[in-house]
Amino acid sequence: MSNDETDLYVRPREPGHNEGKKVVWERWQKKRTFVRALEGTYGDVYKGLFAQPRVYPSAGAKWKGGPQLYEKPMINPQSVQIAQSIECSIGAFSPHGASQKHGHMNSAVFFVLKGHGHDVHDRRRFSYQAGDAMIAENGCVHEHINDGDDEMICLVMKAKPLFLFMHMIFQKNVAYPPDTPSRGGENYAPPTHV
Repeated sequence: MSNDETDLYVRPREPGHNEGKKVVWERWQKKRTFVRALEGTYGDVYKGLFAQPRVYPSAGAKWKGGPQLYEKPMINPQSVQIAQSIECSIGAFSPHGASQKHGHMNSAVFFVLKGHGHDVHDRRRFSYQAGDAMIAENGCVHEHINDGDDEMICLVMKAKPLFLFMHMIFQKNVAYPPDTPSRGGENYAPPTHV
């Protein structure tokens, strides 16, 4: 698999410096692997899974996106052999940054590592802060928003590949993430230590 097959987004310039250039959200426009074939004998598949790494350092993953939302895909069927039914990513929001407004059939757990903000789920507001876990239930249209003057960092975990495999495929972007910097996030770049 080439590096661009795992890229979620194409950035025309470095983070925080995309004036005049539109961010292309490849994650929703490009063919991806959601479930891999399991081929071979049971013994081979079994041994192969036990041979896979169990730790995936975030330092080696690249941030994708911007200027308000950046993501690091950490674990998914497209990038690691061990994961067939789960997906995990890290999200970084610029000060007062927002995500796309979207819906999906699978539930998602959103664990806030740093900062505070709120979600809007089917027009209902839910506030959270660092240390809180929030769940986006199946099928609701939702958006994540950073309410702070500093960045917000979140861990997102979901069983999306499993839901897609079961043909529970509803997924839609109502609106892409904003393509202009947020108030206070004009020069924002995601952290290098996460």
